[in-house]
Amino acid sequence: MADDAALPTESHTSPLGGPRTQPVILRALRRILPPLCVVAALLAIWEGSKLALAIPDQKLPHIAAVVEVLFSRSRGGSGPLLLTQMLLNAWATFRVALGGFALGGVLGFGLAALFARSRLLERGLMPYVIGSQTVPILAIAPMVVVGLGRLDAPDWAAKMVVAAYLTFFPVTIGTLRGLRAVPPAALDLMRSYAARERDIFLKLRLPVALPYLFTSLKVAATASVIGAIVAELPAGAREGVGVMILNAAQFYNSRPPALYAAILAAGLVGVAFYGLVALAERMLVRAPRSNDG
Repeated sequence: MADDAALPTESHTSPLGGPRTQPVILRALRRILPPLCVVAALLAIWEGSKLALAIPDQKLPHIAAVVEVLFSRSRGGSGPLLLTQMLLNAWATFRVALGGFALGGVLGFGLAALFARSRLLERGLMPYVIGSQTVPILAIAPMVVVGLGRLDAPDWAAKMVVAAYLTFFPVTIGTLRGLRAVPPAALDLMRSYAARERDIFLKLRLPVALPYLFTSLKVAATASVIGAIVAELPAGAREGVGVMILNAAQFYNSRPPALYAAILAAGLVGVAFYGLVALAERMLVRAPRSNDG
């Protein structure tokens, strides 16, 4: 028995860099493979439908044609690559969406905090908050752009306001639900210790509301991108994904793949924005829980 105890134990280290490397790789593959499989399936459906239904290129171009147009030059062959223009316009839209996201997020969080504190304010203002979302954004965007333009406001300010218009509502509803999800026993315990309302909010209500807040922020992230793109349509802007979509639509008959490239740029901006919010959620909400476990 003593000899057996003296024998060295078997090492579980892997040649890839330690015992935990392989599980990390497996977790990464589990995250990456499903979306890649979905993309592959969609591309297969795309090309398969063209072959099975004989869809002409004018209505649905080949995927290779969309990729090819990304590496073609604009302005009759003398301008930059369309891919370069797409990235620059996507960055312009992302900046506007980020500003609208921040503005709408602050407004939505502030409204939720007020409603959580006062039922009277909620009953008085909530109908208007809900009613604001029933007005089509296509009707709101021109009014905001023209109205702020007459006040000599910069174009980006009007675009941010439109993006914030679509952002504040989900943040308000989600945060309000989270602020009211506090267990009554925990709330009674804080009040039994004579805790101030500010301490109850910061130390109890806000931590409980964080998962609800980030859920609504992920919805608001994609909504802000939609608002930014819609605001670029009537603004007469020179950059942005909305401008790309308008230009590609005007020349669709001669260059159909360009419109699909612009739509791809819009989708990538939304996915990138959503990913950033999800990463922040993982760092601020889920990471402390895993450490406690």
